[in-house]
Amino acid sequence: MEDATQGAVSWFTDNQDLLLQYAVNIISALAIIIIGNWVVKKVAGGVAKVMRKKDLDNAVVEFVHTFVRYLLFVIVLIAALGKLGVQTASVVAVIGAAGLAVGLALQGSLSNFAAGVLIVAFRPFKSGDYVEIGGVAGSVDSIQIFSTVLKTPDNKMIVVPNGGVISSPITNYSRHDTRRIDFEIGVSYSADLKKTKEVLARVLAAEPRLLAEPEPTIGVVALADSSVNFVVRPWVRTGDYWGVYFDLLQAIKEGLDEEGIEIPFPQMDVHVQKTSD
Repeated sequence: MEDATQGAVSWFTDNQDLLLQYAVNIISALAIIIIGNWVVKKVAGGVAKVMRKKDLDNAVVEFVHTFVRYLLFVIVLIAALGKLGVQTASVVAVIGAAGLAVGLALQGSLSNFAAGVLIVAFRPFKSGDYVEIGGVAGSVDSIQIFSTVLKTPDNKMIVVPNGGVISSPITNYSRHDTRRIDFEIGVSYSADLKKTKEVLARVLAAEPRLLAEPEPTIGVVALADSSVNFVVRPWVRTGDYWGVYFDLLQAIKEGLDEEGIEIPFPQMDVHVQKTSD
């Protein structure tokens, strides 16, 4: 036991310079990671701050901020490994080979990343826009590296892979300042069509939130099985769409009722035949 202790002491004495160098390298590598991570956060935050000052969309800012932060941290990690004596050229080669292998295994993730770049580049929507993508709808909350996050009107979060965003039709309800409201109103075949049109026009004229230009459209669109159908198509500012939609639909119903114009509804006649014994 005494010989082993003396051997260990002798080995530490003979290699103390080497051990000191290793300790310095480890501390330096940790310092590089800690300080580098702090610098990365500052740089990425600075990039985001500059982009926000230029009034760029918040979704784009978040995407670039995340990408820059990950990229710079990889550089810091390589620098720390180099301080530990690891050949950085070999590390880069290994990372490249590993990246290729991971890329082949995660082709979907890479396609989502590439799709995220396309979304940021072409900007089919921006943060806050109300969109419909691949059968789901909501307000754009953020564009992340691999996915786009939507928030529904009832406060649900929907995460859509960026690849699915690019590969499916995108309906952006917020892109333009104005929208058209489309109603189809059915009235009885016995109704006076001219009077009906006048009533509909009067109801539209009483709604102050409607736009004068383009002019609203009112006309017969179909002679259906049990009704004559009118289309009513006024224009509003996008922000007023749903408020006007609800109020106007109620006003149309009340206006037709006041004039005694019937709005047909499905009915069923039941005939009972009595047979004698």
